[in-house]
Amino acid sequence: MTFADTAGLTGLFGAQPNPTAVVPPVTGGLALVLVLSSAPWRLARNIVTIVHEAGHALVAVLVGRRLQGIQLHSDTSGVTLSRGKPTGPGMAMTALCGYPAPAVLGLGFASLVAANRVTALLVIAALLLLGVLVMVRNAYGVLSVVLTAAGLALVALVAGPEVQAWFVYLITWFLLFSGIRPLIELQSKRRRGFARDSDADQLARLTGLPAALWVLIMVVIGLSCLVVGGAWLLEPALQP
Repeated sequence: MTFADTAGLTGLFGAQPNPTAVVPPVTGGLALVLVLSSAPWRLARNIVTIVHEAGHALVAVLVGRRLQGIQLHSDTSGVTLSRGKPTGPGMAMTALCGYPAPAVLGLGFASLVAANRVTALLVIAALLLLGVLVMVRNAYGVLSVVLTAAGLALVALVAGPEVQAWFVYLITWFLLFSGIRPLIELQSKRRRGFARDSDADQLARLTGLPAALWVLIMVVIGLSCLVVGGAWLLEPALQP
């Protein structure tokens, strides 16, 4: 490996300087507004769906199920198909890990941000999306993943450190906050008698525990990730 190659890798995976103190709170506020919005949220929710289905897919593989594919739809719904035993802990874990996936990923991103590995985070995120792309089985899903990965790669390779910091903080806050709203929407649909085949209802049938309890468990996971990840993100702004 040449010196230039080493320098390039250092630039991608080395530590970047701390952002200005305004970046964490401002991007957090912007992300919260986005998650609470109407039309912008419906567009941004495509990213949440990608992460949600990737969570199902990853856990399905980890518990020994055979992953058949992922489909992402323009209405921001999605489905992950896997083969294996239709009951038991493996199936329950697969069903559980969709809704918490954005907040858990946000927590992982927050740990990288806290370590000032902003560019590395962008590269890792793009590689993860390419891994998802291999399993996508419909045209809209392919388009969604490719555009998202291309945007991340562009910021990683072209933008300067300050722009990268704003972008990464915004994405990380968005993932942390978006671990909560879909669960509120889910429970609202369930109260009206809809979404009876949701992840929570599948878990209820698999375990015998109420679906509302599973929604609560997912909310607790999401809030825990938000509190811990948010503290990591706000650390630069709180330093004297």
